[in-house]
Amino acid sequence: MWSALLVSFTLLAAAAVRVEGAPEAAPSANTITLASRKVPRGSSYVPGLRKRALRPFNVPLIDFFLGTDLQWYGNISIGTPPQAIPVVFDTGSSTLEFVSTQCGAPCGNQTAFNVSASSTYVAGNSTVTLQFATGGGVDPVLFPEEYQLTLLNGTDTVTIGGHSLPGQQIFTILNQTEKFLLDPYSGIQGMSATGEGFFGALAERGLPSLFSFLITPKAAGNAELTIGGIDKSKFKGELTYAKLPNDADGTWELPSPKVTVNGKTNPILAQERVVILDTGTSNVLFDTNTTETIYSMISPNIKPFAAEPGAYGIPCSELPGLDATISISFTSIEGKPFELTIPSSELNVGPFASNTSVCQTLINAFDTVALVGGSLFKHYYSVFDVGNQQVGFAPNGF
Repeated sequence: MWSALLVSFTLLAAAAVRVEGAPEAAPSANTITLASRKVPRGSSYVPGLRKRALRPFNVPLIDFFLGTDLQWYGNISIGTPPQAIPVVFDTGSSTLEFVSTQCGAPCGNQTAFNVSASSTYVAGNSTVTLQFATGGGVDPVLFPEEYQLTLLNGTDTVTIGGHSLPGQQIFTILNQTEKFLLDPYSGIQGMSATGEGFFGALAERGLPSLFSFLITPKAAGNAELTIGGIDKSKFKGELTYAKLPNDADGTWELPSPKVTVNGKTNPILAQERVVILDTGTSNVLFDTNTTETIYSMISPNIKPFAAEPGAYGIPCSELPGLDATISISFTSIEGKPFELTIPSSELNVGPFASNTSVCQTLINAFDTVALVGGSLFKHYYSVFDVGNQQVGFAPNGF
């Protein structure tokens, strides 16, 4: 659940090569803006796409399952010769960042990119410290420092789907907090609505500027990311599309006029909110009032879990048969309302480690954002159309 809801973003000037034992000047704070590819609204393709079209291709996705479905990740290759690095393809982020041999012990559980083994790797001269508002599982982030990465900028060749793309911006992880050690993947590949990175490079070569996810439960398997196309065999019926708001600024988000629980709503749930669509997050985030209103309509016994502020739970023995169908309303490009529904089966995300008789429920309270992740995407085929700045959904049958 690496989400690009960054709590802080600090760039410190740093030497590209450090000499052990040599004195260093105190770093000075600077600001950095990561380059974004702006896509003209209404265009079917990003700039430069009017070339011979490339064929779409699939990236198989692996389900990181730990009592519940947490993340879906696949391989991307970096360097010359290519080194396969497992990453989460994250619509809530915009950059490519991954564990490297520059990190050492703090990254010991993950596959590391060997910078010395790549003839095309070029290190930058700046480090970036990122703090994430959501982490690698369903637990709420209690403090920004829990999920923190220190990154070094650079460039190298990125290879995916048989296409080698030289000179791509990358960020190698120099240090990370222990919360990341559980992750079987090494980093994230941002898939924001700006169409940058490897995706932008492929679009300039002629790949249609969209990508699609089939995210499935562990029991079903065969999850995949289709880059540059739509696999119509993977969903039922027709896709329903909704436009991103004009001020989305690279974020995959849609305005929602209401939320319903078991077909019912109320004034709190009928307030308009903007909902982020984040394939890099496992569960759901709403503000505290919305979260507690939803839970009150499911069971009075869903309570805040004191040991993990922001999380909620219910005695596991009370979960069987509990009706907890949550639907979020949106408006299609034709101006018609439609709903995306999270079924009752998603309510339970597993027992709390500190009290296994209490099971955590899928919504965490987070007062600055509304966000849906894997618990919704598991039930829909989703199309992220960068060129047209729209998102499409159709039931996938799971």
